[in-house]
Amino acid sequence: MAQKEFKAESKRLLEMMINSIYTQREIFLRELISNASDAIDKIYYKALTDDQLVFNKEDYYVQVTADKNNRTLTITDTGIGMNQEELENNLGTIAKSGSLAFKHENEAKDGHNIIGQFGVGFYSAFMVADHVTVTTKALGASEAYRWESSGADGYVIETAEKDSVGTEIVLKIKENTEDDSYDEFLEEYRLKAIIKKYSDFIRYPIKMEVSGQRPKEGAEGEFEEFTEEQVVNSMVPIWRKNKDELTDEDYDNFYAEKRYGFDKPLKHIHVKADGAVVYNAILFIPENTPFDYYTKEYEKGLELYSNGVLIMDKCGDLLPDYFSFVKGMVDSEDLSLNISREMLQHDRQLTMIAKNIKSKVKSALLSLLKEERENYEKFYGAFGRQLKFGVYNDYGQNKDVLQDLLLFHSSKEKKLVTLDEYVSRMPEDQKYIYYAAGESIDRIEKLPQTELVADKGYEILYFTDDVDEFAIKMLVNYKEKEFKSVSSGDLGIDSEEDNKAEEAAESDNKDLFEAMSGMLSGKVKSVKASKRLRSHPVCLSTDGDLSIEMEKILSQMPNNQGIQADKVLEININHEVFQSLKNAQQSDQEKLALYTNLLYNQALLIEGLPVSDPVEFTNDICKMMV
Repeated sequence: MAQKEFKAESKRLLEMMINSIYTQREIFLRELISNASDAIDKIYYKALTDDQLVFNKEDYYVQVTADKNNRTLTITDTGIGMNQEELENNLGTIAKSGSLAFKHENEAKDGHNIIGQFGVGFYSAFMVADHVTVTTKALGASEAYRWESSGADGYVIETAEKDSVGTEIVLKIKENTEDDSYDEFLEEYRLKAIIKKYSDFIRYPIKMEVSGQRPKEGAEGEFEEFTEEQVVNSMVPIWRKNKDELTDEDYDNFYAEKRYGFDKPLKHIHVKADGAVVYNAILFIPENTPFDYYTKEYEKGLELYSNGVLIMDKCGDLLPDYFSFVKGMVDSEDLSLNISREMLQHDRQLTMIAKNIKSKVKSALLSLLKEERENYEKFYGAFGRQLKFGVYNDYGQNKDVLQDLLLFHSSKEKKLVTLDEYVSRMPEDQKYIYYAAGESIDRIEKLPQTELVADKGYEILYFTDDVDEFAIKMLVNYKEKEFKSVSSGDLGIDSEEDNKAEEAAESDNKDLFEAMSGMLSGKVKSVKASKRLRSHPVCLSTDGDLSIEMEKILSQMPNNQGIQADKVLEININHEVFQSLKNAQQSDQEKLALYTNLLYNQALLIEGLPVSDPVEFTNDICKMMV
């Protein structure tokens, strides 16, 4: 029979598809197996309305056979097959999909759905084969047909011999070149890996001849090689089983089998959604951070399946960044796929699934927090930083989602507490949620600025992550209680008597403080009497929204603009040092400058800030000792 040419647009599409549409050559096997599964599904549909046709699932399967010697890979199915006209229409015209037409004629029933909607997947075979032969016999037909093609040049259709209904596709695998090796598509281990990756949950058995070793009968200690036919796919995915059929161990095993992590998940979430969008999902909250989690190389996302066929290894659109630690998979029949089925079209269904998953993850975390506090604190130790980044990012638009998931160390409880727990035990007279920021809990506990708040009996939250204070600035308040740093210029806890005493101290010592401010010009905004200090002689506070801790973090960033907090040097007028300052003011201005610089540098060191001139600082200490 004479060779027929593909239509011009089909020929061009074939060339583009082979070279451009698919990013990974291994996809071809997924496409051919999916087509085979569709062909079996079509018999199932017909059996639903044809009393003469009995669908016995055990009779239907897909066979994959590699022949290294002849460099052929054969995919055989026991599906509905094609007649001559269907061969012409389905394989002669690229992108005219028999599956799509059949889907329009037969709406999916009993959970069966046909994913071959574009009619181009078959042609992915030409990425690895230089010749493809399709032999097929349609259900109810007496004659079989063969379709052959070597690519874009055209194809031939002729009658053939075939006893059983179904389709056999033989790929003549390309020879290796300097740049490309095609041998992998004839290797048993590689074919099994591809099937497990993409087609593990095809609902029909995928069979292969599998080789192995076994003890040799009658010869102790000796082994013999053997081959046997095995089903290499799982067929029934865990997510389609009823939850009451599954145990925690089943979910943990699935987590390990899918290599979501080397740890054991703290919690699993099994979703079966049948509302506006239909999908199944199994999600996991890991215990440990992946080694690259807080790097640019980390790629978030869930595995995405369309009716049991893997479409994407990591679909990032299904997870917000602040829940990027979640592992797992989603399977839906309602997705709009692009022509290669490797990517999703951004549509309403995807958005709805992502919104639902976000809600499910938050609920699961709140449940973990409430019912398994120890496990939640393990999770928070690994991923709490990401939640706080989530509050800070996008100008705080996600703060309402995340605020109840945050934990901070408490000065009173000596453990991690939620914002809700803090607010619930605030005294009636306490106006603010107080916090102190520093490099560690130990350093924060020694900060002079905490003295007044602690003396009042108020609880202080300790911020030790560099993102903490930035996140809190985005929150602004929690349950109508504003956040206030213990280093803030106004702590909001002064009595009228305290204010009068401060005014008197400022007035009585105005000349001293002005002199000291002049000596520290450019370093501090002002010097004043402190209301917060009890036992310490000096500390730094800030005037404005930018704290000293935030300044330290910003200074470490590339291209920092030299942004600095407005610092105020506070002096404890009830400390012995203050009298030394007054005496120096009256008799020795040089000594006053020495004391002022020493106190300022002392305050810097308390804050963990660098002293600008260490040599001068050590010389000043030596002068004090002479």
